[in-house]
Amino acid sequence: MKEIEITSFVSYNMKDYLNFLGDENVKLREDLRNIAIIAHVDHGKTTLVDQLLHQAGTFRANENVAERAMDSNDLERERGITILAKNTAINYKDTRINILDTPGHADFGGEVERIMKMVDGVLLVVDAYEGCMPQTRFVLKKALEQNLTPIVVVNKIDRDFARPEEVVDEVLDLFIELDANEEQLEFPVVYASAINGTASADPKQQDENMEALFEAIVNHIPCPVDNHEEPLQFQVALLDYNDYVGRIGIGRVFRGTMKVGQQVALMKLDGSIKPFRVTKIFGFQGLKRVEIEEAKAGDLVAVSGMEDINVGETVCPIEHQEALPVLRIDEPTLQMTFAVNNSPFAGREGKYVTARKIEERLEQQLQTDVSLRVDPTPSPDAWVVSGRGELHLSILIENMRREGFELQVSKPEVIIKEIDGVRCEPVERVQIDVPEEHTGSVMESMGARKGEMIDMINNGNGQVRLIFNVPSRGLIGYSTEFLSLTRGFGILNHTFDSYQPVEPGQVGGRRQGVLVSMDTGKASAYGIQGVEERGVIFVEPGTEVYEGMIVGEHNRENDLVVNINKMKQQTNVRSATKDQTVSMKKPRIMSLEESLEYLNEDEYCEVTPESIRLRKKILDKNEREKAAKKKKLAGLS
Repeated sequence: MKEIEITSFVSYNMKDYLNFLGDENVKLREDLRNIAIIAHVDHGKTTLVDQLLHQAGTFRANENVAERAMDSNDLERERGITILAKNTAINYKDTRINILDTPGHADFGGEVERIMKMVDGVLLVVDAYEGCMPQTRFVLKKALEQNLTPIVVVNKIDRDFARPEEVVDEVLDLFIELDANEEQLEFPVVYASAINGTASADPKQQDENMEALFEAIVNHIPCPVDNHEEPLQFQVALLDYNDYVGRIGIGRVFRGTMKVGQQVALMKLDGSIKPFRVTKIFGFQGLKRVEIEEAKAGDLVAVSGMEDINVGETVCPIEHQEALPVLRIDEPTLQMTFAVNNSPFAGREGKYVTARKIEERLEQQLQTDVSLRVDPTPSPDAWVVSGRGELHLSILIENMRREGFELQVSKPEVIIKEIDGVRCEPVERVQIDVPEEHTGSVMESMGARKGEMIDMINNGNGQVRLIFNVPSRGLIGYSTEFLSLTRGFGILNHTFDSYQPVEPGQVGGRRQGVLVSMDTGKASAYGIQGVEERGVIFVEPGTEVYEGMIVGEHNRENDLVVNINKMKQQTNVRSATKDQTVSMKKPRIMSLEESLEYLNEDEYCEVTPESIRLRKKILDKNEREKAAKKKKLAGLS
């Protein structure tokens, strides 16, 4: 390793961490680069990682590897999105490149934030047609705050209507808007087609492989500082579990050397210190973990030996206890109540139905999900769960139901903060791409949700881009309405912007009432046919329903109790075999996300491994009416 003077090649975040600002000579690990790939959802991060893995010779020629190999979670494969940050490593010539693939959806921004400290640079992937999107802004802001060195990758260069030069100008404007320093503004640009496995420094001509991107990484991303002879500092950023070795902490060795069998101290978040012995260290190679004997400063590794290791905690020598700064994650903006299922059908379909089991599962989630918060309520059977958005919380609910849990959840609500004595609510930056003929209806709907227009850009190809600032509560339940307004041709993206004083008055919300079952039984074709004209039905004939369960949407604003189980009376004059065939409208079957968006304050979504049901919190009709009168008298309606 040669000694060189500190220049712009040393990342500024490493200077801050290791206090080398006064040193003139620092050793660097020139054989290593640590990078994260960041982008808006669907701009091609995971596909890009696939190509880097393939072209670096990670897989055998005859090895069968699935597309988007890094998306190993079932929900990730089903939805085509990355939910969890993951790491891999490749070798290019004499350089080892550690790569972290991150989620592109705003709701999983916590996964992006916590891995920023593990790397020295980022590949900012931007779609050659769509350009900068809301999450592009969010992830770039986090990277610049950590003083990471960026490389801009304009992906999907082969796409119809690609406009690479304009997109680079948009990216530069975004860098300037986010107060990037001079070194960061000198970012290199690589034009790529991840799906075809090609890249080039020239937007008009693609090379035959990704060589241009590999070279950009090696030449522009800073080398980690080589201070392996100093006291150990290792910080956990991700967690995993293995049946053989227990809990595994994944993170970066910021200083010193860690060896198998070494006695070290774990500096807990609560200030306590626990000694433990490092039982195993795993390095990364492609999609595999490889056991290694030691890890040096700059390495990204997985460590086992401590059962209750958590994200953000520091491992250091017992005789030299020095904690790294705790990972700072943005606060949640949305909350829901998770409660034990108490419907008449409780316990029929689930394996885990008790308060103790649900609480244990939520505590387990807290250990790995740094963006999540769980708070108790006056009831021992309910908890307030806070997250970064509807998708964030719905993924947790979906995972729980697949694991065998039964629970009921309330309508999502935004978290109100008091800042300098003023009640403030989260406001989101919304970007809408829509055909020109639908702009009027979209602007009207945004206005009804207290949206403030920031910009309007006509792309000249029949598409218009609208940018708004909208209170988060105005976006709850909006996606379904948006799809109807644009007939499925609109694209809606949004990400948290800031907290602003609460706007008076109600924003958004469901306008129609619901059809509520009057008793328990099975929905019949005859019963459904009798109430079809009153609204839209949510259940099929033969579906088991109970009193207080929501079975449809009313055409009017009030709720209506209906007998959906009603059977046709048979007589000697007319038998069942003489009935004519009944034709019914197709019921509206809602997904979990749609069900959560649909809820009102007096309703629950009942979630089991087999069913998703909507219900009133108070099942009995008379009790509901009494509660409504009491609320009206109290002046709360």
